[in-house]
Amino acid sequence: MSADPDPFDAPRRLLELYDQALPIVYGYFVRRCGDRATAEDLTSETFLAAMDAARRATPPALAMPWLLGVARHKLADHYRRRTDRQAVSVAEVPEKDPADDWDAELDRIVAESVLARLPEAHRTVLALRYMDDCSVPECAALIGRTVHATEALLVRARRAFRSLYPEGGAS
Repeated sequence: MSADPDPFDAPRRLLELYDQALPIVYGYFVRRCGDRATAEDLTSETFLAAMDAARRATPPALAMPWLLGVARHKLADHYRRRTDRQAVSVAEVPEKDPADDWDAELDRIVAESVLARLPEAHRTVLALRYMDDCSVPECAALIGRTVHATEALLVRARRAFRSLYPEGGAS
């Protein structure tokens, strides 16, 4: 037997993960895009990028959390490259509409910033639980942990989030 790893092992693992991951990745995009065609395109881009990564000499650990990370990057890339983004010159900034909920928007921006500073495992479990509305057992299945271990991870992730969130959230 050779000491070299099988070069087809990672792509094979990705193919095994594909059936389970496809509806989750597609659902991730549908909830965030609202456009089925865009969600389908981004799902394809995610799996193409994952296959490229799986074919590398040293592939990443191919698992659902990693794949959702790839999906998040693809979504961010999609919004960065959109040509139809509204550009408003400074001279044309509209007056503030009293119906605007600036505080909620600011909270969302701060929360995303705090999430970005958390370890990957904490970001993943919090995003699945609170952004994707997955139940704890669903989160556990997606990240490959037991329900009890996922509950413990959620406790640690919430504690870490609160410790980094401005204005305390101290327990």
